[in-house]
Amino acid sequence: MPGKKDNLRTFRCQTQSSKYILGKIIAIANQKGGVGKTTTAINMGACLAILEKKILLVDADPQANCTSGLGIETTPGQPTIYDCMINQMAAKEAIVPTQTPNLSILPSHIDLVGAELELVSRMRREYTLRQVLEQVRDDYDYIIIDCMPSLGLLAVNALTAADAVIIPIQTEIYALEGLQKLKNTIDLVREHLNPELKIEGIVMTMYDSRLRLANMILEEVRQSLTDPLFDTIIHRNSKISESPSMKAPVIMYDAASTGSLNFMQLAMEFLKLNQDTVEA
Repeated sequence: MPGKKDNLRTFRCQTQSSKYILGKIIAIANQKGGVGKTTTAINMGACLAILEKKILLVDADPQANCTSGLGIETTPGQPTIYDCMINQMAAKEAIVPTQTPNLSILPSHIDLVGAELELVSRMRREYTLRQVLEQVRDDYDYIIIDCMPSLGLLAVNALTAADAVIIPIQTEIYALEGLQKLKNTIDLVREHLNPELKIEGIVMTMYDSRLRLANMILEEVRQSLTDPLFDTIIHRNSKISESPSMKAPVIMYDAASTGSLNFMQLAMEFLKLNQDTVEA
């Protein structure tokens, strides 16, 4: 039976005359590294925030690139996602605002690397992150989880907490490598932990239209994939690469760049898929 929070969320959605799910949780996942997970999480989240959606980024990767990429430095004693998952700290105590309006983050730290071992002996360990995010779910329009590049317990926690998954794939020779393994994991999570989980879409990243190989791979992916594929393609762009060193999303670093336009288009396509509207 739906709980009190579920009923409240449904009521708020109805009263706002919008069809999207309030507090929808999106996991950005791919166990293959270097495909643009963190870049997608930061920049799609920032563009949604610019579009006046209240966004929470959840850095579920011990490398904490999402945290540092937004200029958040975790000092000793500062609460992080580790404290929420392991020490039962309230999520609101760890969430911090960023310099981008409407964008907040639940930061990470290298301590998170030990969380998988510490969670192993716990009951319902796969639901730990879900329980953390349920505390704040109704405070945001969308919650975006930046997953670590693995299919371990932290990634399973993210998939169990999520309503949907976005899978970034780079337009390079091994583009589809590991995709089936991730889909198998998603199927297992659906079967045993989170039956409502769906694949929101696959987004192609690091595309260079000048390269014949990139165009061949893009065409191959379009023909071979049966899962939803975003129309928006994220092109290789120097401003996207530079923005993490400036501790800002690309939309805040150079709003006129190709990278900014790509991610804004992705955010708009995402909102359209969710039957969400942008305030005039």
